Amino acid sequence: MAEVLVFHHGHGLTVGIRGFAEQLRRAGHTVHAPDLYEGQVFDSLEEGAAYAESVGFDTLIARGAAATQGLPAELIYVGFSLGVLPAQKLAQTRPGAKGASLLEACVPVPEFGATWPRDVPVQIHGMDADPFFAGEGDADAALALVETVADAELFLYPGDRHLFTDSSLPSYDEQAATQVNHRVLDFLDRIG
Repeated sequence: MAEVLVFHHGHGLTVGIRGFAEQLRRAGHTVHAPDLYEGQVFDSLEEGAAYAESVGFDTLIARGAAATQGLPAELIYVGFSLGVLPAQKLAQTRPGAKGASLLEACVPVPEFGATWPRDVPVQIHGMDADPFFAGEGDADAALALVETVADAELFLYPGDRHLFTDSSLPSYDEQAATQVNHRVLDFLDRIG
């Protein structure tokens, strides 16, 4: 079984993210879900984004890195939207990473290093008409990553919702989220 570090999105560590982590635990994985917002959860994505900007993205990434203290190097990183920042950075730069699952976001690889590590598998999930994922360059970054990494997969789901994987938000899409959850669990089983 895998040891997994799950990073939440811009609303904070919601009930939906906690539920996702619990699903992974029930499947036998060891899961850590740090709170990058130090207890704050926001009703709207705009409020959460404003908080993230006020704290600073570098600070949130540093909080993500601090969450690895005391954990083994052989982690699989999962990030939801904003949480992709620390997940992707750690997968690219922390020695021993076993894999990454990036949900609803993807950062251009050069942001965190010249290349993606050859031995770190990655999967990326997003909706094909999500204004954030498809409209702000994340889908392009995901395509570039998939074209250059041997063990990389991009899964596009029909729809225009952002944060469709969080069961506690109005943007939740049960059918697409169920597919994501199955694919993430298969990924963890394969590389864990």
